[in-house]
Amino acid sequence: MTTEDYTTQTLDVFATRKTGVVRTEGGEYLQVPAHWTHLPSGDAAVTRRVKKAGPSWSVKEKKGRKMFSRGLYAPKETIDQELEARKAEVQTTSYKKKLNASRARAAKKQEEYVEDFGASVKTFLGFDSKFSEIEDALVEVVVAHATPVGSGTVARTKQIPIERRAEAAVIAWMRHQTTAYDTMHIPRVKGKRREVRRMLAERSREVLERYRKGEDGEWFTTCPLYKALKA
Repeated sequence: MTTEDYTTQTLDVFATRKTGVVRTEGGEYLQVPAHWTHLPSGDAAVTRRVKKAGPSWSVKEKKGRKMFSRGLYAPKETIDQELEARKAEVQTTSYKKKLNASRARAAKKQEEYVEDFGASVKTFLGFDSKFSEIEDALVEVVVAHATPVGSGTVARTKQIPIERRAEAAVIAWMRHQTTAYDTMHIPRVKGKRREVRRMLAERSREVLERYRKGEDGEWFTTCPLYKALKA
Protein backbone atom coordinates (compact mmCIF):
# COMPACT_ATOMS: atom_id res chain seq x y z
CA MET A 1 0.00 0.00 0.00
CA THR A 2 1.09 3.57 -0.64
CA THR A 3 0.94 6.45 1.84
CA GLU A 4 -2.00 7.79 -0.15
CA ASP A 5 -3.89 4.55 0.51
CA TYR A 6 -3.33 4.94 4.24
CA THR A 7 -4.77 8.48 4.25
CA THR A 8 -8.21 6.97 3.81
CA GLN A 9 -7.82 4.90 6.95
CA THR A 10 -7.94 5.51 10.70
CA LEU A 11 -4.80 3.96 12.15
CA ASP A 12 -2.79 3.52 15.33
CA VAL A 13 0.84 4.34 14.51
CA PHE A 14 4.09 4.78 16.40
CA ALA A 15 6.27 7.86 16.64
CA THR A 16 9.76 7.72 15.15
CA ARG A 17 12.84 9.88 15.60
CA LYS A 18 12.25 11.52 12.23
CA THR A 19 9.82 14.44 12.14
CA GLY A 20 6.78 13.74 10.00
CA VAL A 21 7.45 10.02 9.76
CA VAL A 22 5.50 7.36 11.65
CA ARG A 23 5.55 3.57 11.75
CA THR A 24 2.55 1.29 11.38
CA GLU A 25 1.93 -1.69 13.64
CA GLY A 26 3.11 -3.81 10.72
CA GLY A 27 6.47 -2.06 10.66
CA GLU A 28 5.91 0.09 7.58
CA TYR A 29 7.19 3.68 7.65
CA LEU A 30 4.85 6.40 6.42
CA GLN A 31 5.47 10.05 5.55
CA VAL A 32 2.73 12.27 6.98
CA PRO A 33 0.87 13.85 4.02
CA ALA A 34 1.67 17.52 3.35
CA HIS A 35 -1.98 18.56 3.79
CA TRP A 36 -2.18 16.86 7.22
CA THR A 37 -1.10 18.40 10.51
CA HIS A 38 -0.50 17.31 14.10
CA LEU A 39 -3.01 17.69 16.94
CA PRO A 40 -1.25 17.34 20.33
CA SER A 41 -2.81 15.39 23.18
CA GLY A 42 -4.68 17.42 25.74
CA ASP A 43 -8.23 18.13 24.65
CA ALA A 44 -10.09 14.83 24.54
CA ALA A 45 -13.21 16.44 23.07
CA VAL A 46 -11.37 17.81 20.02
CA THR A 47 -9.53 14.53 19.56
CA ARG A 48 -12.79 12.56 19.57
CA ARG A 49 -14.38 14.92 17.05
CA VAL A 50 -11.42 14.84 14.69
CA LYS A 51 -11.46 11.04 14.76
CA LYS A 52 -15.20 11.01 14.12
CA ALA A 53 -14.86 13.45 11.22
CA GLY A 54 -12.74 11.14 9.09
CA PRO A 55 -9.42 9.33 8.70
CA SER A 56 -6.68 10.07 11.23
CA TRP A 57 -3.51 8.49 12.59
CA SER A 58 -3.30 8.23 16.39
CA VAL A 59 0.35 8.40 17.42
CA LYS A 60 1.72 6.32 20.29
CA GLU A 61 5.18 6.08 21.82
CA LYS A 62 6.44 3.28 24.04
CA LYS A 63 8.88 4.11 26.82
CA GLY A 64 9.86 1.12 28.90
CA ARG A 65 6.68 -0.75 29.70
CA LYS A 66 4.44 2.26 29.34
CA MET A 67 2.63 3.51 26.24
CA PHE A 68 2.07 7.24 25.81
CA SER A 69 -0.24 9.14 23.48
CA ARG A 70 1.48 11.66 21.22
CA GLY A 71 -1.66 13.14 19.71
CA LEU A 72 -2.76 12.44 16.16
CA TYR A 73 -2.33 13.41 12.53
CA ALA A 74 -5.32 14.33 10.38
CA PRO A 75 -6.20 16.69 7.53
CA LYS A 76 -5.36 20.27 8.56
CA GLU A 77 -8.78 21.49 7.49
CA THR A 78 -10.51 19.00 9.78
CA ILE A 79 -8.36 19.87 12.79
CA ASP A 80 -8.77 23.63 12.23
CA GLN A 81 -12.56 23.27 11.97
CA GLU A 82 -12.82 21.25 15.17
CA LEU A 83 -10.50 23.61 17.07
CA GLU A 84 -12.62 26.59 16.05
CA ALA A 85 -15.81 24.76 17.02
CA ARG A 86 -14.33 23.91 20.40
CA LYS A 87 -13.17 27.48 20.94
CA ALA A 88 -16.70 28.74 20.34
CA GLU A 89 -18.24 26.04 22.53
CA VAL A 90 -16.15 26.82 25.62
CA GLN A 91 -17.34 30.42 25.53
CA THR A 92 -21.01 29.49 25.95
CA THR A 93 -22.81 29.91 29.26
CA SER A 94 -24.07 26.33 29.23
CA TYR A 95 -20.55 24.98 28.82
CA LYS A 96 -19.22 27.11 31.68
CA LYS A 97 -22.03 25.92 33.96
CA LYS A 98 -21.33 22.32 33.04
CA LEU A 99 -17.60 22.81 33.63
CA ASN A 100 -18.15 24.40 37.05
CA ALA A 101 -20.47 21.56 38.06
CA SER A 102 -17.92 19.00 36.91
CA ARG A 103 -15.15 20.71 38.86
CA ALA A 104 -17.32 20.82 41.98
CA ARG A 105 -18.03 17.08 41.71
CA ALA A 106 -14.33 16.33 41.20
CA ALA A 107 -13.37 18.47 44.20
CA LYS A 108 -15.96 16.70 46.37
CA LYS A 109 -14.76 13.29 45.20
CA GLN A 110 -11.14 14.25 45.93
CA GLU A 111 -12.08 15.52 49.39
CA GLU A 112 -13.82 12.25 50.19
CA TYR A 113 -10.88 10.22 48.90
CA VAL A 114 -8.36 12.18 50.95
CA GLU A 115 -10.47 11.52 54.06
CA ASP A 116 -10.80 7.80 53.31
CA PHE A 117 -7.11 7.46 52.47
CA GLY A 118 -6.10 9.25 55.67
CA ALA A 119 -8.26 6.86 57.68
CA SER A 120 -6.61 3.90 55.96
CA VAL A 121 -3.13 5.25 56.70
CA LYS A 122 -4.06 5.73 60.36
CA THR A 123 -5.41 2.18 60.54
CA PHE A 124 -2.23 0.79 59.02
CA LEU A 125 -0.03 2.70 61.49
CA GLY A 126 -1.96 1.72 64.60
CA PHE A 127 0.46 3.43 66.98
CA ASP A 128 0.14 3.10 70.74
CA SER A 129 -1.81 6.01 72.22
CA LYS A 130 1.35 7.48 73.79
CA PHE A 131 2.59 8.15 70.24
CA SER A 132 -0.66 9.57 68.89
CA GLU A 133 0.90 12.95 68.04
CA ILE A 134 3.62 11.29 65.98
CA GLU A 135 1.01 9.13 64.29
CA ASP A 136 -1.15 12.12 63.39
CA ALA A 137 1.87 13.99 62.02
CA LEU A 138 2.86 11.01 59.86
CA VAL A 139 -0.69 10.61 58.54
CA GLU A 140 -0.73 14.29 57.59
CA VAL A 141 2.53 14.30 55.62
CA VAL A 142 1.85 11.00 53.85
CA VAL A 143 -1.63 12.08 52.80
CA ALA A 144 -0.38 15.48 51.64
CA HIS A 145 2.33 13.85 49.53
CA ALA A 146 0.41 10.90 48.13
CA THR A 147 -3.13 12.03 47.36
CA PRO A 148 -2.93 15.06 45.01
CA VAL A 149 -4.52 14.35 41.63
CA GLY A 150 -1.82 13.78 39.04
CA SER A 151 0.88 13.05 41.61
CA GLY A 152 1.50 9.63 40.09
CA THR A 153 1.95 8.04 43.51
CA VAL A 154 0.69 4.62 44.53
CA ALA A 155 -2.20 6.32 46.33
CA ARG A 156 -3.70 7.29 42.95
CA THR A 157 -3.83 3.77 41.52
CA LYS A 158 -7.05 1.78 41.50
CA GLN A 159 -5.32 -1.52 40.85
CA ILE A 160 -4.91 -2.41 44.53
CA PRO A 161 -7.20 -1.95 47.58
CA ILE A 162 -6.97 1.33 49.48
CA GLU A 163 -5.52 -0.49 52.50
CA ARG A 164 -2.53 -1.64 50.44
CA ARG A 165 -2.20 1.81 48.87
CA ALA A 166 -1.99 3.31 52.35
CA GLU A 167 0.70 0.86 53.45
CA ALA A 168 2.73 1.38 50.27
CA ALA A 169 2.47 5.16 50.59
CA VAL A 170 3.79 5.11 54.16
CA ILE A 171 6.69 2.84 53.25
CA ALA A 172 7.54 4.95 50.20
CA TRP A 173 7.51 8.18 52.23
CA MET A 174 9.75 6.62 54.88
CA ARG A 175 12.13 5.29 52.25
CA HIS A 176 12.76 8.79 50.94
CA GLN A 177 12.60 10.69 54.23
CA THR A 178 14.13 8.38 56.84
CA THR A 179 16.77 6.42 54.90
CA ALA A 180 19.71 7.22 52.64
CA TYR A 181 17.92 5.73 49.62
CA ASP A 182 18.00 8.93 47.53
CA THR A 183 21.78 9.24 47.82
CA MET A 184 22.67 5.56 47.70
CA HIS A 185 24.89 4.25 44.93
CA ILE A 186 23.00 1.20 43.72
CA PRO A 187 24.77 -1.00 41.15
CA ARG A 188 23.05 -1.22 37.76
CA VAL A 189 22.32 -4.89 38.25
CA LYS A 190 18.92 -6.32 37.41
CA GLY A 191 16.85 -6.67 40.56
CA LYS A 192 19.35 -4.84 42.79
CA ARG A 193 17.23 -1.70 43.25
CA ARG A 194 14.22 -3.84 44.09
CA GLU A 195 16.32 -5.75 46.63
CA VAL A 196 17.46 -2.50 48.29
CA ARG A 197 13.91 -1.17 48.43
CA ARG A 198 12.74 -4.42 50.01
CA MET A 199 15.50 -4.24 52.64
CA LEU A 200 14.66 -0.61 53.50
CA ALA A 201 10.96 -1.43 53.65
CA GLU A 202 11.67 -4.10 56.24
CA ARG A 203 13.64 -1.60 58.33
CA SER A 204 10.77 0.88 58.12
CA ARG A 205 8.32 -1.77 59.28
CA GLU A 206 10.56 -2.53 62.25
CA VAL A 207 10.52 1.15 63.20
CA LEU A 208 6.74 1.32 62.91
CA GLU A 209 6.37 -1.77 65.07
CA ARG A 210 8.19 -0.07 67.96
CA TYR A 211 5.62 2.71 67.90
CA ARG A 212 2.78 0.20 67.76
CA LYS A 213 4.12 -1.62 70.81
CA GLY A 214 4.48 1.65 72.69
CA GLU A 215 8.02 0.91 73.84
CA ASP A 216 9.08 2.86 76.92
CA GLY A 217 12.01 5.23 77.08
CA GLU A 218 13.24 8.17 75.03
CA TRP A 219 14.47 6.02 72.13
CA PHE A 220 12.08 7.68 69.72
CA THR A 221 13.83 11.07 70.01
CA THR A 222 16.76 9.64 68.04
CA CYS A 223 14.53 7.68 65.70
CA PRO A 224 14.87 8.70 62.01
CA LEU A 225 11.09 8.86 61.68
CA TYR A 226 10.74 11.24 64.60
CA LYS A 227 13.58 13.40 63.27
CA ALA A 228 12.05 13.52 59.78
CA LEU A 229 8.69 14.65 61.14
CA LYS A 230 10.32 17.31 63.31
CA ALA A 231 12.56 18.65 60.53
